[in-house]
Amino acid sequence: MLPTLVLTLAATVSAKFNPLHHSGPASPYFDAPSRFGIDVETPENCVVDQAAYILRHGSRFPEPGSLAGWQTLYTKIQNASFTAWGPLSFIGSWVVPVDDIEHQSPSTGAYLSGTGAGEAFQLGVNLRKRYGFTAGGHNYTAWSAAQQRCIDTATFFVRGYISQGNYVNDTDVNRGTIITLPDSVNTTFADSLTPSASCPAYDDANNGSAISNAYRALYQQRIADRLNAYLDGLVLDPTDIGVMQDLCGFGNEVNGDKRWCDLFTEEEWLDYEYAHDLNYYYGSGPGNALSATVGYPWVKAISDIFTAGPGNAVSNDSLVTPPLIMAFTHDNNIPPILSALGLWNTSDSGVYPLSKTHRRADRTFRSSYVVAFRGYAALERLTCVAVDFSQPVYHAANVTNPVLTGDQSTYVRVRVNNAPVPIPACQGGPGATCRLEDFARYVGVDMKAVAGEFGERCGVETGGVDSVRFLTQSGAYGSVVVGVN
Repeated sequence: MLPTLVLTLAATVSAKFNPLHHSGPASPYFDAPSRFGIDVETPENCVVDQAAYILRHGSRFPEPGSLAGWQTLYTKIQNASFTAWGPLSFIGSWVVPVDDIEHQSPSTGAYLSGTGAGEAFQLGVNLRKRYGFTAGGHNYTAWSAAQQRCIDTATFFVRGYISQGNYVNDTDVNRGTIITLPDSVNTTFADSLTPSASCPAYDDANNGSAISNAYRALYQQRIADRLNAYLDGLVLDPTDIGVMQDLCGFGNEVNGDKRWCDLFTEEEWLDYEYAHDLNYYYGSGPGNALSATVGYPWVKAISDIFTAGPGNAVSNDSLVTPPLIMAFTHDNNIPPILSALGLWNTSDSGVYPLSKTHRRADRTFRSSYVVAFRGYAALERLTCVAVDFSQPVYHAANVTNPVLTGDQSTYVRVRVNNAPVPIPACQGGPGATCRLEDFARYVGVDMKAVAGEFGERCGVETGGVDSVRFLTQSGAYGSVVVGVN
């Protein structure tokens, strides 16, 4: 009777709780909830005229190391003679959801799954409709890190973005180009979508894994003890629990298997999520003293592009960037952008830096809301006007009225997985936005003081490559042409 009672209670607790929204980097994409009371819609009487997204690749198959853990669990189960009941009744029939390792999880790194391709395609459709930047038949350029799953995510995004009408016979229009950048090495340094790879001091300051593993040791054995009550002849250990919780997100996105999601209580999922929060906060986020250093070059480049404005070059010898900048990279390259924006660095309430031993329910930094598959940090440039609704609006025949009329002001805001996040000490504009000139000063002065020079702080000789140049200068990069046929 006891196991049945426990199962019933767990199901009751979880009735309105979605583990896939608390699975950290194993979560398939979902829009993060607004945590600051800011409407997610563009503020009234404002239009977005430039936007820049840096995002993680879409959902993928497991990395070789994770796959090995799944295989170890499978072997342990299959090599045992045991009786299971209740929520664990299915484990004797479970198989590893990777059936073509060479083309899904090879030793060189995992590839995009069908879920990931769909996430990327849908984002392309959504952003074309959201911003209206690209007219039918126009070409589009995006940027990607070199690993295939990033390039594939960019490819499916571009296909979604340009999937308007039929241009099969017009081979020079409605095409996308993906500029592929080498993973940062001692030639690209800050001019990269993976800059931390050439910053030794960043690696030295990264203690996220040690902190998160110490937190996992506080709860995983307790979960194993609870689940072992449903087994006779097989004993689960803390390592098994980690693998099983990973399989909730991965099993769901790879082949739709949600059975692992149902094994754990709400509190157990929140502990699992918090362990990931610690890993990213202290590994690649604000808890790493070099995080802002490696994220700053991207933020400064976007600040300069927004200051120049749509259709304008940053300098006389630079290229004009598209109004929508899309850059595809990996999960660990997103938190440094947040650090370089000064987000979640400190807190008067004592929430940050995050406690290493006690989960704070009132924290707003959550890995599930930041580095879920296809997660992103986005900056938007908004032009707004003050409208006097007491005055009539005249329309002349055969003349389309401008979208905005009146005195205009320009602002910047941050979106993280769609949810607006206010910039510290600069949120006085519509929808808690930051006036553009204040944002440029904040980035150029305040955050520059925090980030420092890339080469100096990283302990490397960069030969002057301390900034992001690839957005505004042509270089020896690869490219992929994408069409919809």
